[in-house]
Amino acid sequence: MAETETKKTVKRERRAPPLPRSRKNRPAPPAAGPHASLMFLRLAPRKVRLVADTVRGLMVGEALAMLKYRPQAAAKPLAKLLLSAVANAENKGGKVDPDALVIKTLTVDQGPKMRRFMPRAMGRAYRVEKKTSHVYVELGTVGR
Repeated sequence: MAETETKKTVKRERRAPPLPRSRKNRPAPPAAGPHASLMFLRLAPRKVRLVADTVRGLMVGEALAMLKYRPQAAAKPLAKLLLSAVANAENKGGKVDPDALVIKTLTVDQGPKMRRFMPRAMGRAYRVEKKTSHVYVELGTVGR
């Protein structure tokens, strides 16, 4: 006697993909004070951070005086960025005393790397990565 086995097929229920969070459920970003950003600076972020760490938390006037005499190449673009943030503060907030402003946040992130190749011995090629930096500065007043 040949018994036939019947296979039971289990039907799986398909779940709908999760709905994206609506905008009204997302937390609101914190109100940013006067700020400025510098994108694609052709200096390695590690080198820019060395200079940024020395001026973070200082008054804007002190930071600009400090950056003026720094020998590093990152000092000049950072000083320019600080002046831009002060100008943004004056533009948005009216008459603002630059001496009353403090560097609240100063972040240096890595941007995209430019990849180049350098010829080496016996027909080989080594990759050279030219790094870029994204710098963001936000100013605040002394009391805040």
